[in-house]
Amino acid sequence: MGALATSASGQAAEAARIRGAWRDTRQACIDDFRAHPGRLSQLLRGLCRGAELALREVWALARMPEAAALLAVGGFGRGEQFPGSDIDVLVLLPDAPDAHTQAAAERFVAACWDAGLEIAPSVRTVQACVEESAADLTVQTSLLEARPLCGNAALVRRFRTVWSAGLDPRAFFQGKLLEMRQRHAKFENTPYALEPNCKESPGGLRDLQILRWVARAAGLGSSWPQLLRSGVLSPYETRKIQANERVLKRIRAHLHLAAGRREDRLVFDLQTVVASSLGLGAEPGKRAGEVLMQQYYWAAKAVEQLNQIVLLTIEGRLWPELAEQTGRPVTGIDGVADGMFLDKDGRLEPADPRLYERDPPAILETFVAFTLAPGIRGLTAPTLRALYHARESMDARFRADPRSRAAFMRILRSPSGITHALRLMNRTSVLGRYVPAFRRIVGRMQHDLFHVYTVDQHTLMVVRNVRRFFILEHAHEYPFCAQLAAGLEKPWRLVLAALFHDIAKGRGGDHSQLGAQDLRAFARAHGMSREDTEFVAQLVAHHLTMSRVAQKEDLSDPDVVLRFASQVGSAPLLTALYLLTVADIRGTSPKVWNGWKAKLLEDLYRATLRVLGGQAPNPQADIEQRRAEARRLLNLYGLDEQGSAQLWDTLDSSYFLRHDPADVAWHTRELLRHGGGDASVVSCRLAPHGEGLQVLVYWADQPDLFARICGFFDSHNFSILDAKVHTTRAGRALDSFVVAEPSLAQRYRHLISLVEVELARTLAERGPLPEPVRGRVSRRVRNFPVQPRVDLRADERRNHWILSVRASDRTGLLYAIARVLAARAISVQLAKISTLGERVEDTFLLQGEGLGSERTQTELESELLAELAPQ
Repeated sequence: MGALATSASGQAAEAARIRGAWRDTRQACIDDFRAHPGRLSQLLRGLCRGAELALREVWALARMPEAAALLAVGGFGRGEQFPGSDIDVLVLLPDAPDAHTQAAAERFVAACWDAGLEIAPSVRTVQACVEESAADLTVQTSLLEARPLCGNAALVRRFRTVWSAGLDPRAFFQGKLLEMRQRHAKFENTPYALEPNCKESPGGLRDLQILRWVARAAGLGSSWPQLLRSGVLSPYETRKIQANERVLKRIRAHLHLAAGRREDRLVFDLQTVVASSLGLGAEPGKRAGEVLMQQYYWAAKAVEQLNQIVLLTIEGRLWPELAEQTGRPVTGIDGVADGMFLDKDGRLEPADPRLYERDPPAILETFVAFTLAPGIRGLTAPTLRALYHARESMDARFRADPRSRAAFMRILRSPSGITHALRLMNRTSVLGRYVPAFRRIVGRMQHDLFHVYTVDQHTLMVVRNVRRFFILEHAHEYPFCAQLAAGLEKPWRLVLAALFHDIAKGRGGDHSQLGAQDLRAFARAHGMSREDTEFVAQLVAHHLTMSRVAQKEDLSDPDVVLRFASQVGSAPLLTALYLLTVADIRGTSPKVWNGWKAKLLEDLYRATLRVLGGQAPNPQADIEQRRAEARRLLNLYGLDEQGSAQLWDTLDSSYFLRHDPADVAWHTRELLRHGGGDASVVSCRLAPHGEGLQVLVYWADQPDLFARICGFFDSHNFSILDAKVHTTRAGRALDSFVVAEPSLAQRYRHLISLVEVELARTLAERGPLPEPVRGRVSRRVRNFPVQPRVDLRADERRNHWILSVRASDRTGLLYAIARVLAARAISVQLAKISTLGERVEDTFLLQGEGLGSERTQTELESELLAELAPQ
């Protein structure tokens, strides 16, 4: 018993020694890397060697049988060990292992953890390796990089012989290609996510690993120098792959160290920390984190390009019969010489491999052919490779060549395929080389809390949205936009405006005006007419105007519409601006566009179109028209005019100007159903326009009524999209809200009952207003806060005051604002609530006796800023 105890204590002491040595080795590697961030390979190899030494010692300590072997697999098998990564190992056992061998393997795994080695173990026989490889591509991939560490060498040789015999290079290639596509789809097929995964996202390290895996399986080499020797890579491509791989590996290593664990996502919380570790600082107009992200995006984009080139090259080696196809000459394309390009099974390739070297304008003519040639769905590997190598030839002379300019305009004017062409031009770096201003926005992140794409990706998304308005198959998505687009002359002008609308982002100053200047320079260079130039320049200069007016100003005010109409100037420009605005909002984030914004924009479009058509705003005529339509709708319900007339006599003109006839009819029905003008009513229905609920509140007026209603909606997780507040001549409040709730689609009936019962109960219970709940802000808001801004000014007639508020969104924010206003007896007449991702830009139309005092204005602004300040 004593000998056993001594043996156990000795093993524990030995495990402690191994653990201490591994800990010291690991820390020494990390400390050296932190002191010398350029020593990345020393870090990865040092961690790998330290882990190998510790594993061999544990193998001996666990008294593993001579018949077993230990192999490094996965990343550890490649000889790369990141600070937070698991240590991937395979315990290889002989066939039909006995109970002693299996127990020893379990003892080894436990001993590794006792020694502080965070292993990801698998324990298999040779036959199990073969069977599981055939059933699971992930297992097959892991074993592809198996590297022996210790144990039975004969067993390792047998494993390699048997396992390699079952490897089908073609099947492996197809499987990894499908796996990559599925992985890319999980990340929405873009490397430009706000918080990309530097390993798994498109353009990440996994895309480079796939190249080495499929090349190794095909017998073409397992390292970049070997792929160079086998002709899969050129010297230039080898240098570029190695340089961008270093960028991604350094980022991943610093991510692990910053997080203190395995973390492959460049989350907001760590972006600035990683940037600092890499020695990156803020630049004019960019935070340090943004500098880091632009570097990452450029590297990921290059990896994406090289991944596609190399995969197509390896595919050609595996299927030489496809690579040897001669191809069919492409003919009949305006502006492209017959026979300049070949159609190889739907992929485009220059007939002359040196075409781009001797004739750079042919680069853009490639995309003319890609856009216009029937049946072309992509580019061959030699084409992609030639484009990649020709980037330096895309210089000022290339841009000034009349053929280049004519080719680019042909692409913009193409009846179809424009979006695919521009996206491919961006992926191959041609677009940024031809339009230098566009190159400056490639990979530029927009940390404005509502754009979820980089500027270049957002721009191409807007181009896509614009083009879909003109495509019959997509007409059902936005019927009104499709109807307007069908009558628009020269659709290419709208595409060009979409391409330039954000091209000056990040330069400082007004990017709309700077973008219009860039557009005019482009137009002069490309021989555009003065009329076309001014049309597109006005679209770029005013691409934010329509959205701002619709979402922040009172559209019932004739002066607002007249002012906007004078800015636009013509019906064709108005139509194009409306289409660009819809496409732009839809291209910022899936969460920003909603039916309520669509209605506001359409209302502004129709009102402005009437003015531009010569019909001056006539509020009294509009009121009569709306009342007549509301009566017609009421007649359908069998309601006589006498009851509605008595109610309408208590309402002034502003009520009818701010509400649609359908809303007026609904309000009237509900109030008459509850007994008329003296009742207290809360009624709710699904909003007829877009998502949300429409809520009617008819209640005895009181100074804090709006605040109480906002407080109720905040406490029940409703977001207020719109609010119209009206006081009747009888002293009753007639307020209308549009609200949204995350689970509305699944339980709208329950929510309608909740609002009608609980809101009425809340308003009936008088008492002091509760303190606002300061909800927690998101990680994005914490890392990219919005500087709160409050602007209070009188309208042109000085009858009302306009309050504009800008801040980071959080739960309870609107109620906090309403509570400040209520405390000063300031009434809200109209509220335009605009939530842009996690930023709010709200506008209120106010009335209050003290608002004319400068002291009151200053105090109110200070109180509001205190409420808006991030916590």
